[in-house]
Amino acid sequence: MRVLMIAGEPSGDLHGSGVVRELKRRDPRCEVFGIGGDKMQAAGMELVYHIRELSVMGFWEVVQHLPLLRSVERTLEAIVKARKPEVVVLIDYPGFNLRFAKSVRGHDLKIVYYISPQVWAWNRGRVRKMKGLIDRMLVVFPFEVDIYRKEGIDVQFVGHPLLEVFTEPQGRKEFCKRYGFDDTKPIVGLLPGSRKQEIERIFPVMLGASRYLSRELGAQLAVGVPSVLEFDFIKSFVRDDLPVQLIQNATYDVMKNSDVVLVTSGTATLETGYYRTPMIIVYKTSLLTYLIMRLLIRIKKIGLVNIVAGKNLVPELLQWRATAPRLAAEAAALLQDKNLREEISRGLAAVKEKLGTAGASAKVADVILSLA
Repeated sequence: MRVLMIAGEPSGDLHGSGVVRELKRRDPRCEVFGIGGDKMQAAGMELVYHIRELSVMGFWEVVQHLPLLRSVERTLEAIVKARKPEVVVLIDYPGFNLRFAKSVRGHDLKIVYYISPQVWAWNRGRVRKMKGLIDRMLVVFPFEVDIYRKEGIDVQFVGHPLLEVFTEPQGRKEFCKRYGFDDTKPIVGLLPGSRKQEIERIFPVMLGASRYLSRELGAQLAVGVPSVLEFDFIKSFVRDDLPVQLIQNATYDVMKNSDVVLVTSGTATLETGYYRTPMIIVYKTSLLTYLIMRLLIRIKKIGLVNIVAGKNLVPELLQWRATAPRLAAEAAALLQDKNLREEISRGLAAVKEKLGTAGASAKVADVILSLA
């Protein structure tokens, strides 16, 4: 069996790796190839392109990379003709993946979309256009089922793949001992994102807020360093006079053991929510991209935990509201109000329940095998 998979971002690489492992476990001779990252490659996938070559965000940034993206599309189309995969699996990354689905729809293959484009945020009218492109839509939030079912698209809720990868983090005392923290003082976790563009725009704001929290409230600072970026790149943003602990390969430990987390909008908000840790969601992009987003976006909140919760559970600071003084004030309010932190933690427990049960990768593999 031959399967072409396309994941254009680190979260897609993580979730796709579980599917690759499941396919290889069921049939070691199965050929899986396409676009992915280190995790999908380690699971047994043959990389045609690495996600680091394609991980761009923002409207203007995408426009600048259009020649590269078009070249990648043409290469993949040629591979479809030459290697004739039975199934194409598209993982999130909608701008690229929906164009590619349209370009290969005429071939003798089945198209599975895993992790739905966020049409509920952007444009529900897009669902109708997907009807003739997708053979099976596999969604990770239960509220997405009705959106596709109403348009006659074959849809299945598989649960959220994050539930497969969560580990039991270190306890507070062990965490503090390992990284030199005082377990009687507050810890603020910083999760600045996984793309250079995000880091450059958002990390300085987080550090500016952290400087105040450290000086005025004695907060200890733990930065979860994303594995897809170089350590020295993250370190270059930190001045020597700010006591920050840069922590690699232990992001879940940071999420679990922080009193408050400052987190860039994205999958990391759900991960932090899984550990029921109060957070403040931050997001900044280019002015042009933000203005276009405001014209297109159909929901008031962008944080996944707030969307899944169906209410404003945690604060969001977006664009010009995402300043160091405002972020510091929001974080200080949380650190100084234990009852508020506990209330948020209870709300996050309900979000966790809505993610379903573990086993998404196995369910996705079953669908691929049934369609092949």
